[in-house]
Amino acid sequence: MKKHLILIFLISGLFFSCNEKKKDLTQSDSNNPVKQSNKESEAYELMKTQCYICHSISSASHDEIIAPPMAAVKMRYSRTYRTKESFVEAITTWATDPKLENALMRGAINQFNVMPKQVFKKEDLEKIALYIYENELEVPEWFAEHEKEMHGNRGGMGKNK
Repeated sequence: MKKHLILIFLISGLFFSCNEKKKDLTQSDSNNPVKQSNKESEAYELMKTQCYICHSISSASHDEIIAPPMAAVKMRYSRTYRTKESFVEAITTWATDPKLENALMRGAINQFNVMPKQVFKKEDLEKIALYIYENELEVPEWFAEHEKEMHGNRGGMGKNK
């Protein structure tokens, strides 16, 4: 009987301690990993539906794309806009009103032309830009070889603005 009582006590202790941890993870807190992953998930879904349509990661070769991969966009913008705030602002401004005179990726403009003006919600663009800044992005299989071929060991694309 004592063994059963001890076992019940241990199981109860584990059960209640797990519930406390679960409660801590779901409370609204700015440092909450569950909340952050939900934000990331929302931003990633926006990027998949709004950006990857043209900035495809599933193309078989560089010849099949209609816009540079988002990893290339991140690489280029990161070289000029080093802070999170300036990076997010630059991406948001470009996507809101893309113009030749404001283009940072001249090689992409030469190959693909200026990005057509789209209708995006500013808050969605900011979420996407923040996701791009804070996360490692997926790249097409051919990207590393293309990057090396086009830019060698210079460590990035084009010149700083």
